[in-house]
Amino acid sequence: MPRDEPLAADVPLVHLLRTAHTRLTRASAEALARHGVDAQDLALLTALADTAPLPQSGAAHHLGLDRTTLSALPDGLEDHGLVRRRRSPEDRRRNLIDLTPAGRECLRRAQDAHRAAETRFLAALDEDTAATLIRALRRLAAATPPH
Repeated sequence: MPRDEPLAADVPLVHLLRTAHTRLTRASAEALARHGVDAQDLALLTALADTAPLPQSGAAHHLGLDRTTLSALPDGLEDHGLVRRRRSPEDRRRNLIDLTPAGRECLRRAQDAHRAAETRFLAALDEDTAATLIRALRRLAAATPPH
């Protein structure tokens, strides 16, 4: 099926969501790659901008990741000078993660690129429809899943 051709009306919602997700993820990844980060890096940089310094275990909880998954994430950012780790003065067993000035600048540029990718993705919709979609997705994301 050509990319611009609309999907059939009987396509399951899960397929529509997956297709849209794949297209947005690809566009976002391309935009972020120009700044040397990916979506997980952007999430960590954003969390640090909001709450830094942040204990490494707190960052994992904030991002919904297990601690072992998060342990490698700051390594690459630290190698590129975007974050720094230091021992907590209150508990020498804990590491605190903080943004460097280069990390703040990278975050600003990456957020701008990410927003631009989202804007291009939503350009197929008029402004009211795009706003309605975003509100609906926020409601669905916030809803408690059934047990």
